Amino acid sequence: LEDHKIATWREVLQSEKKPFVSIDPDASLYDAVKALVDNRVHRLPVVDQSTGNAIYILTHKRILRFLHIYLKELPKPRFMFKTLKELAIGTYDNVISAKKTTPLIEALNLFVEHRISALPVLDEEDQVCDIYAKFDVINLAAEKTYNNLDISVEDALKHRSTVDNYEGVATCKLSDTLMEVMENIVKAEVHRLVVVDDNRKVMGIVSLSDLLNYIIIRPMGEDKSKTDSNEALTSPVFPAVPMSSESTS
Repeated sequence: LEDHKIATWREVLQSEKKPFVSIDPDASLYDAVKALVDNRVHRLPVVDQSTGNAIYILTHKRILRFLHIYLKELPKPRFMFKTLKELAIGTYDNVISAKKTTPLIEALNLFVEHRISALPVLDEEDQVCDIYAKFDVINLAAEKTYNNLDISVEDALKHRSTVDNYEGVATCKLSDTLMEVMENIVKAEVHRLVVVDDNRKVMGIVSLSDLLNYIIIRPMGEDKSKTDSNEALTSPVFPAVPMSSESTS
């Protein structure tokens, strides 16, 4: 990897190249969330069309943090006090996980084959004990250990213990309300929560995208994943205000 250049990788991955997704500073935060969710990206450059320069980067985390603060100052929609089970938010079918003993190369293949960004890691009793995310793969390059992919996920996680922005594994339950889940994910500063039962067995995954999709996109009637929802469509929780640097801090 030390001998490769970004241009080289662009050529190699040309067939999988996706359009560059960005947004104008005058667009609304609703438009930004829709772009993030529709394009399944975690970061959205805000580009000045007159100069072509990127002004700043919007992320799921920043928007949800803003929403968390914003909702504290307003009357909260009724659905914020309903549980994950009642609202059916998250992924619960075919949740892919890994064991601590799973070879790292198998974990990487799972990322590619299932187009997922994280794997709950299970211990000997099938209880969730950690999470291995795509971001952790960067450590392989940083520590130049990418030639040893036969190590276990557990051993790979040991390399991550010194990383300052290690997210760890954060969990929630189906009985938690949407407000509790939102506060949990904002406080933990993670991209996802693993939904577990009373025995810490994995039941599902709730991601930042799931929350933003339900709280912002669904009220506008554009949520394609929950067309049969019994929850009545309401006014948008998040008005279509223009973006500013203050909105993303």
